[in-house]
Amino acid sequence: MTAHAVNTVAGPVHGTWEPAPATRWEDGFLSGNGHHGALAFGDPNDERLVVTHHTLVRPNGAERARPPELASRLPELQDRLLAGELRAAETFTDGRDLQWVQPFHPAFHIRLRRASGAHTRYRRSVDFTTGVARSESDGWDSRVFVSRADDVIVQRVTASDLTIDLDHRLPGAPHDLAVGHGAVLTPDGALLNLRARYPGSDRAYTGITLVKITGGRTTLTPPGLRVTGADSVLLLTRVLRHTGEPDVQAQSRALRDLAPEGDDPYTRLLDRHTALHRTAYARVTLDLDANPAERALPGSELLEHPESPALLERLFAAGRYHLLSAAGLLPPRLTGLWTGDWNTAWSGAFTNDANVNLQTASAAAAALPEVTEALAALVHRQLPDWRDNARAIFGARGVVAPAHSDGESGLTYHYSRAYPLHLWTAGADWLLKPLVDHDETHGERDPRTADALAEVALFYEDFLTRTDDDGHIVVVPSYSPENRPANAGWGAINAAMDLSAARHALRTAAEYHPEHADRWRALADRLPPHRINKDGALAEWAWPGLDDTYDHRHLSHLYGVWPLDEIAPYETPDFAAPQRGAGLQSICDYRRACATSHDGAADERRPTAAQPAERLAAAAHRALELRGAENDSAHGHLHHALVAARLRDAERVAHALGQVLKGDFFHASLMSSHYPNLDVYNADAAHTLPAVVIEMLVQSTPDRLVLLPALPAAYPKGELRGIRTRFGAELDLSWRPHRALAVLRPTRTLRVELRTSSGARPLDLVAGEDHVLTLETW
Repeated sequence: MTAHAVNTVAGPVHGTWEPAPATRWEDGFLSGNGHHGALAFGDPNDERLVVTHHTLVRPNGAERARPPELASRLPELQDRLLAGELRAAETFTDGRDLQWVQPFHPAFHIRLRRASGAHTRYRRSVDFTTGVARSESDGWDSRVFVSRADDVIVQRVTASDLTIDLDHRLPGAPHDLAVGHGAVLTPDGALLNLRARYPGSDRAYTGITLVKITGGRTTLTPPGLRVTGADSVLLLTRVLRHTGEPDVQAQSRALRDLAPEGDDPYTRLLDRHTALHRTAYARVTLDLDANPAERALPGSELLEHPESPALLERLFAAGRYHLLSAAGLLPPRLTGLWTGDWNTAWSGAFTNDANVNLQTASAAAAALPEVTEALAALVHRQLPDWRDNARAIFGARGVVAPAHSDGESGLTYHYSRAYPLHLWTAGADWLLKPLVDHDETHGERDPRTADALAEVALFYEDFLTRTDDDGHIVVVPSYSPENRPANAGWGAINAAMDLSAARHALRTAAEYHPEHADRWRALADRLPPHRINKDGALAEWAWPGLDDTYDHRHLSHLYGVWPLDEIAPYETPDFAAPQRGAGLQSICDYRRACATSHDGAADERRPTAAQPAERLAAAAHRALELRGAENDSAHGHLHHALVAARLRDAERVAHALGQVLKGDFFHASLMSSHYPNLDVYNADAAHTLPAVVIEMLVQSTPDRLVLLPALPAAYPKGELRGIRTRFGAELDLSWRPHRALAVLRPTRTLRVELRTSSGARPLDLVAGEDHVLTLETW
């Protein structure tokens, strides 16, 4: 498919388009290869291509920050918390001010200007299958992509006369950024470079652009150049972050080698890139039988139809495209791989306590191992820093992950009294869970994941030393991101997320390391059960006397539901599958039945035995029902939808998804915002939405397949192709009212449990043999 073809209506549209220029960078179309990013906006008289790179973070003192040395004070803190001093953790600090991680920022923009003139037609588009962003007008045709094969930004412009500059002056750029420009003519064009040194730092970055012209002539107009009479202009751009002096000559030679004389470098580079990008993007597709006329709409107009299946199709496609494009050297940041402003919200960080995992949640099922590998690269590169965190703060072996990272450092230094993120011990398990899912999906255990899990288990061996009166281990101090009990300080005891993470990490480490299995499983078995509070909800803190704070954007306490399988409605046949139109009521009725079968006051005592699975599932649903949206963060709504899908609540999934689709969260670029009304550029909604769609249609564990668990009524017909399951089968699913068809292509021979609206039954699969299921549905 070419960039011209994104408007096809024969099937789902694998691209988007607009009939008018983007006057705001937030509306600019995006391309990326997980290293470099390109953001195209402006008009044919002044087109701007913002260049980004995952390594570009501005020194702000965090490059020298270390974790607090608090281990010697830990026993005293534990004593005080266990003695009932509910705010004792607020003084567990070394007195430092809040230190943000180094903020992500753009490098510069390439400005392509020509003599002003009216254009009678205009169209811009981005083709998700190739990653080519294109703008067309009278006498103007610009195409840009970022090569996965050659790690270079490639732009070809058809315009006879142009002025070309590398311009660092983007919003928020430091006034004292030391910037130097260079320009030199070559036989067929020119080489431009921009070097910027950060204020008060020895760190810098350099951008180099090779300009190659066909026909015409080039004249230097420092700091840029002018091209006249050209048939076409090719620009190849790379960015390098460095200390000291970069070898500009070597970088320039490398770019010239990509565009030798006598060939068509644009087409050759595009073909090499497309072979990698299209293969990854096309593995999974969604067709919701949308109206062809709505499929043909520009993205900005389609966004005005929030209930249209065509919108969900396009956002699903855009989400996979942007996620793939942002993941490579690192996984996506809060802004993916793009920004047009130096003042990125929350430093454009890797926010580990929710956002990174939400954005990458679809990777295993949606067949994007490139995304999982990017997350693995971040994790494994930072393990030495995680060891320092465990030693400095907790005096323990093993590893503790930070809640925030700039991609360079994995040290814990971003915390404050109101956000004691240094007390969060669940992070390593949370970040390793997608890597475990990947291993299950592919049927091979990555030795790097095995080693990391062993270090998490070692940490818990050293940290989990306190017990309660019933002999259960106590997690103290304990932190539930980013919430606190209504009647206590931020650092507390037995946060539900910490209990789930410790149990999961120890038991999973035991599976990867049978030689230590008995020891680690025994430790996991000593952890306390979850608590059900007086409202019949799964309590965020399983410690008597700690009251829940319900109105919060995070759902950390429901980690056991999603992404873990610790709390599920499938452990007992008594937890009835909800029926269409009455599903929520069915779950609520069951929850109330459970609530009447126990003494509510008893739940406020320390639990002494594991809760039955059916009670935990009902309590988790009650906790979800009571959870507020707080500030309407997109990640909160979609996290809510993911948990609701696991609990088979289609109506709640539809409501949470609708909050995002109807809340003006998407720019014309189909990149998203953090808050409604396009407030704060942020990739959470864009990247997480595909995971929500998949979870409402297909869920899997190593021994279970769930089909159509939470399908909203708005999507009665469709097809999802190419999904990967955690038991090693590829799946195509199609559905319509009263009937569904699933085709499984397993790579392993095994028996799994099949769950549908009709109930449960065993399913025997044979490696290499397609298995076709015809199902009666609602």
